[in-house]
Amino acid sequence: MLPQPLIAVRDVPASSRWYQRLLGCESGHGGGDYEQLVMAGKMILQLHRWQAHHHPHMGDPALASRGNGVLLWFQTDYFDDLVSRATDMAAEILEPPHLNRNANHRECWLRDPDGYVVVVAGAYGDVGATAS
Repeated sequence: MLPQPLIAVRDVPASSRWYQRLLGCESGHGGGDYEQLVMAGKMILQLHRWQAHHHPHMGDPALASRGNGVLLWFQTDYFDDLVSRATDMAAEILEPPHLNRNANHRECWLRDPDGYVVVVAGAYGDVGATAS
């Protein structure tokens, strides 16, 4: 079983471009109402426009808080590259790159254009000389 998270967004094409640029993934579907983002042939995230297709359980787009405690967490072998891309994109950085001593890896916490918290993290045990 593979997780296939879906988040509701205001602008599917813009969100798709943001995630593609940050994560280095590709469009697997495309469109104004729905998108599948894929990496190495596997879907890693779905984007769905608020109130499209009459899905009653997506929540209320008027709420300021997104995710209701859910964080979008992406583990990568290319942590430094992702952090560089986030900086180049002028992404909102909530917590700059730091060492998580509990997991013994590096993390960087961001906010996407719709307000979702996105964490990029190295693999467990990914602690090198550049970790801060």
